[in-house]
Formats: sequence, C-alpha cells, structure tokens
Amino acid sequence: MKVVVTSGKRKTAIARAVVREGKGRVRINKIPVEIYGAELPRLKIMEPLILAKDYVNKVDIDVTVKGGGVMGQAEAARTAIARGLVKFFESTELERIFKEYDRTLLVNDVRRKLPKKPLGRGARKKRQKSYR
Repeated sequence: MKVVVTSGKRKTAIARAVVREGKGRVRINKIPVEIYGAELPRLKIMEPLILAKDYVNKVDIDVTVKGGGVMGQAEAARTAIARGLVKFFESTELERIFKEYDRTLLVNDVRRKLPKKPLGRGARKKRQKSYR
C-alpha cells in the first residue's frame, strides 16, 4: 500500500498531509472537510480537491494542522494536500494544473510578519507627536 507524507507552511501554521489509497475521504484534524470550520477557509482548503476532480476519489487524505490562525492553517493545509496529490500520482499534468491556477498550491508562501520597532505600536506605525 502506497503512502505519501507531505507538508505545507503559511506564516506560523504548519500542515502535514498523509495521502493513501482509499475512497476519497478528506479529513482536517480528524474532522471531515465538508463540515470543517467556517466557509471561507473550507473553500480555500477544497481548491486543490476541486481542481484534481478524478484523482481525489482514489485516495484518502488526513491532514494535521498546528499553529497560526484560521486562514494560515487553511492555506498550509491546501499546500500540503496539493503537494500530496502530485507526489502520490507522480503526475506532471496535475502539477501544471495547480501551477496555472495558483503557484502557492505547490510552493510555500515565504512572507512573514515584520517585527515591531521601538517608539511605535507595530512594525510601521509610530506614536504621534502632540507638540507643534
């Protein structure tokens, strides 16, 4: 039985997907993807599943996600799922479809939050001067 393990990252969220032969079940943290969380993150996670159509019915995908926020976890999970499908089926056609749709399906988003600077409330914002 063939098993493929892949990972995806977004900000501080890390997702690990295990792809194995099966009936088309997709679970995120042991919850079926159809009832997982809010609608927008769910749609984000389902993008590679919709693009892959026929391939998904032949495999079961279990994703474990930790860290980050709701959307960060969703984007990490979708990257892990897309990479897992490409690696499991070793399909250049599937890889091409994903890359044409959105490159971040296969490549982690390297953007991070800027560190906070002194004399300000955040990375860019500064405290106002009240004189003058």
